[in-house]
Parts: sequence; structure tokens; C-alpha cells
Amino acid sequence: MRPLACLLLITATLRADPAADRQVALGLAATCAHAPKTYEAEGFKPDGQVRAIFYDALPYQGKPTRVFAWIGLPAKREGKVPGMVLVHGGGGTAYKEWVQKWNAQGFAAISIAVEGQTDVDEKKTPKGRPVWARHAFAGPARDGTFADTKLPLKEQWMYHALADTMLANSLLRSLPEVDAAKIGVMGVSWGGVITSTIIGLDDRFAFGIPTYGCGHLFDAENHWGRALHDNEGYRQIWDGMNYADRVKMPVLWLSWPQDAHFPLGCQAEHYRKAPGPRMVSLITKMGHSHPAGWNPPDSYAFAKSVVETGKPWGGSPSSRTQDGTAIAVFHSTKPITRAVLVSTTDRGFTGTRKWVETPAMAASGGGGTTASAPLPPGTTAWYVNAYADQLTLTSDYQEIR
Repeated sequence: MRPLACLLLITATLRADPAADRQVALGLAATCAHAPKTYEAEGFKPDGQVRAIFYDALPYQGKPTRVFAWIGLPAKREGKVPGMVLVHGGGGTAYKEWVQKWNAQGFAAISIAVEGQTDVDEKKTPKGRPVWARHAFAGPARDGTFADTKLPLKEQWMYHALADTMLANSLLRSLPEVDAAKIGVMGVSWGGVITSTIIGLDDRFAFGIPTYGCGHLFDAENHWGRALHDNEGYRQIWDGMNYADRVKMPVLWLSWPQDAHFPLGCQAEHYRKAPGPRMVSLITKMGHSHPAGWNPPDSYAFAKSVVETGKPWGGSPSSRTQDGTAIAVFHSTKPITRAVLVSTTDRGFTGTRKWVETPAMAASGGGGTTASAPLPPGTTAWYVNAYADQLTLTSDYQEIR
């Protein structure tokens, strides 16, 4: 065999070793442990405490790369403050507004762009999907739905997106104003997919908030399942389920029943495998967008409870069906004011099912609140929402087969 052919065969064999690739993924946090060098982003005007920067990222195809980001500190602070790393979804970018919202809650924050873009819209039209300008030090852009998994691991988008997020963590941790032990990560949609994987890889994060996005998408009953069912690179390397048993940090799984992208069943498969404390919040009529993800009070209340007490303000340790009745137990440090059963008699993808709310009885005792309601005839799936003022606390999603 010729030397070149032999080399190609060896390379192909190495790429086909999922265990070795998972070890590379598991080593990313160590690779990205040091704070990257930062640069002022010329041409981007600061807004109060928030400014635009670039920071060094991992090389791509032998060339240096940088990440564009907005970063800011709370205007008023006493001592060290907690922090947030914020990861956008598909079609998004680094958002100054998102940083400002977390700053207003007392958190330092950095919102990063993980596809080599800035927040300059080249399309320059008031309506329609923006086209974000790519900068001179861009790494890879996302290629469809994990369509690049046959490339060498370090040329794949997800490798760099995870590294960019870990480096943002390292950057926040290096700031003297920030408490390195109280930094969380939140991602919306595709950013939620990144978040659901990174919480099993970078245990320096104090908590995670995957919004909409999750793992276990290879058997989703929509475009995710069609794209990923036979994609071994996703299934064996990038699916967060591979690392879910390492998730010891508190996690808020934030979504809504009619999400058109991420099935509730896939989300439940993921959070049930993670051993750390969890909260689920399925917000009725939430919608799917960046503002829909960052506007509700739930992410802020969860983050504050974790940095102040080390655990979520609430959770649902058990839920079950008994004699045609749905029963869910809730633990909460906030008063539960009401509860509703959310159920469906439809089948198929959860985002297209009709979900019906019916009142649930809520009784306190034994250190918790038990909510119960009769299941409508023919119920195929259900969960219970308990409410503490404007906050939503959700029991585990249940399928009836």
C-alpha cells in the first residue's frame, strides 16, 4: 500500500472511533481553561456598562479565530457578582439587549456569536431574517443540522461552538468583579442544544438553562429526527445524552408545549438522565424566539435561587397516574398559588398536538404541595403546572402508551 493511502486509511480509522472523539470533547474544558486574549471591537459603540469585544478562540483549518461578543457588568454592585454566558439560536447573534437584561438582574454577562458573525445586519432591511456580517477571524458556520460530522472533529462547527462557550466562561471567571463559582450558561434553541451538551462537559458552570433545545433528538418526530436518525457523529459525539450522567449542577429546562422544533419527549429523556437538581418550566403560549426565551421571569428567578442558596427554588420530585388521576408533587420555597393539568389526546410530534388545561386540586402538607386532576378520557400525554405568582414550575412530562 502506498504511504499516502496508508495515511488516509489510518486517518479514516481514527475518525471512526467515537470513544476517542468523546475523549476529545471531554478534554475541551481543559483546553479552554485559560482566559482568552480580548480586543476592543472597533466601530461598535459602548452602551453604558456594555461593550463589544472580540476574544481569541481555537484555530480552524490552521488559522487563528476570534469570537464577537457583547459583555457587561451591573451598574450597581457590591463585592463580586455572579455571571452568565449567553448563546444564541439559529439565525441569531450576540445580543447587547440580552446582556443588559442580565445586568439589570445583578449578573455580569457575555453574549457570544458562535458562527463567526457580528451583529451587523448586511441585509439592512427592517423586516425579514437578518444576514449577519462575518468578520475576518471567523471560524466555521453551522452547516445545516450537524451535516459536517464526517469532517475531522476539530473542523466541525459544534466543536468550535462548545469551545467558544467554554472560553467565554474562562473570560468571565478571569474578571476581578465576577464570582467564578457562580457563573451559569443559557442558550436559546440551537444555543439550547449547545447548552444541553456543555453542561455535561464543563463542570465549572454553576448551573445551566437550556431553553427549547435539548439532546436525544435522533428519534424526534420532526426535522431533527429525519436529519439525525442515522447521523452517528451526532448520536455518539455531540448529543448531550452522551454526557448527561456527568451533569451534577442545577439545570432549568425551559420550553413550552407547542414548540415547533424540540419535542417534549426528547427533552424529558435528557433531563431524566441527568442526576443533578432540575427544574422544568413549560410556559403556556411562550412562543419560540430569542425575546420569548429571555423575557419570562423564570430564568432569572432560577439563576438567583442557585447563586443565593445553591439549589433551585422549586422542583417536582415525583409524578404518576393513579386510577385515572394525574398526581404531581412539588417542592417550592415560594408559595404555590394554583395548579393546572396540561394534557392532550393527540399523538405524534408534541409541537402539533392540541394541549388542554384543566384545573388541578393543590394541597400542601408533608413539606410539599400535591396537585391532582382527573385525566380526560383518551389522554396520551400530560404534565402539571404549578404557579408561584408569575413563575411556572412543571412536573415531569408523562406519555401514556
